[in-house]
Amino acid sequence: MDQKIFRNIEGHRTLEEWYDRFLNFTNCDTKIDQVPSDFGSIHVLLAGNRSNPPLVCLHAMMTSSAHLLSEIEKLTDHYFLIIPDLPGQSVKGIPRRFSYSDYSLSDWLECIIRLYQLSEIDLLGVSLGGFVALRYSISFPGKVRNLVLIVPAGIVNGSMLTGTKKMMWPFLRYKLSPTEQNLRKFLEPILTTWNTEWGHYMGDAFRFFKPDMRVPPVASDAELKSIEARTLVVAADSDISFPGAPLVERVSLLIDSVETELLKRCKHCPPTTNQFREWLAGIVRRFLKVMETLGNQPKTQKKVS
Repeated sequence: MDQKIFRNIEGHRTLEEWYDRFLNFTNCDTKIDQVPSDFGSIHVLLAGNRSNPPLVCLHAMMTSSAHLLSEIEKLTDHYFLIIPDLPGQSVKGIPRRFSYSDYSLSDWLECIIRLYQLSEIDLLGVSLGGFVALRYSISFPGKVRNLVLIVPAGIVNGSMLTGTKKMMWPFLRYKLSPTEQNLRKFLEPILTTWNTEWGHYMGDAFRFFKPDMRVPPVASDAELKSIEARTLVVAADSDISFPGAPLVERVSLLIDSVETELLKRCKHCPPTTNQFREWLAGIVRRFLKVMETLGNQPKTQKKVS
């Protein structure tokens, strides 16, 4: 455990228990890899049938590979998911927070891409994972064939003042009196639907991760214009972190090949319902299927385990 990331040993253990609980919510075939890299050993969750095309997936801040899999498991019907745990943002990740101002996170992801011998990839990222996916697409042009960004960081930012006003006082109230009522009030600005497991996990995550107040930098116009990958962007109209309407407007103007979906009455954390999971899996499958039907299957060699 790294004291720079977690508040104490008990909190670290609690977050590890949550990882196991979310992994147990899934029903697909899974395997854990610990892969060596210049940055240290990287924890990677593999899910689905290895004979399916690979899809590299990156989770959000203060979550994990298991949390993301619990929401996108339906994609394993068609894809082999490779889900690494982000450094400093997962109880299973490398216990160090990388800089957002350089391309160290892109280099970290490139280590994984090389280890799994992927010449080209389809890449999906959620929130902070979307920022990493975006930066990788910019810094390694030609490596990403299809890019899926879900409520991504790094394109537009919401008002820091609004976010602080909506969440700071409810968080302090919850920290002083951790009741479910106070937890719901704290998370109300970011959760579209209440989910008991997600809600209580997030309460523990905010309590036991040391705060990371950094906001990922916004990509320049030139950087967004340089993206060669076909891109799907799913944004939320009531997202106080990365507002959906200006996000969709900006990528539509600057990314050459882009499709967008603006979720209505949706906050930063999309619905954690089976209906939404079905919808999301369907739109991602349809987007990726375009390349498959053109005969451009990934030219990859999967690592033998």
